[in-house]
Amino acid sequence: MQFPENLKYEKTDEWVKIDEELALVGISDFAQDQLSDIVYVEIAAELGDSVSKGDTLGTVESVKAATDVNFPVSGEIVEINEALADQPEILNSDPYDKGWMIKIKLSDPSELEPLMNANAYEKYCQER
Repeated sequence: MQFPENLKYEKTDEWVKIDEELALVGISDFAQDQLSDIVYVEIAAELGDSVSKGDTLGTVESVKAATDVNFPVSGEIVEINEALADQPEILNSDPYDKGWMIKIKLSDPSELEPLMNANAYEKYCQER
């Protein structure tokens, strides 16, 4: 299982990659592993939407279960990974690169502070 060190993680298994004032968001390797074969991704936000930390980003469905994905940070939606609609399995094969879900222009960078680093998230996953 991978826990890239350049990411921040939420307890609900979303990751955030920061590039200046933009945040790339997706689900972790742990999350996709727990879900197993992902068959459907629905993103509930649209370009230009203002979103708040904790709001529902969308839903990921697998052959085993369905789960909500939440926004780990607040801001404005500037890009959506449209490829996931036709190829949801990208989340299984490449959750940290091609499997990103949404890009947000941060409105409150202080929301990143309580997120876990890779070591803390890995430990958190092992304890579950």
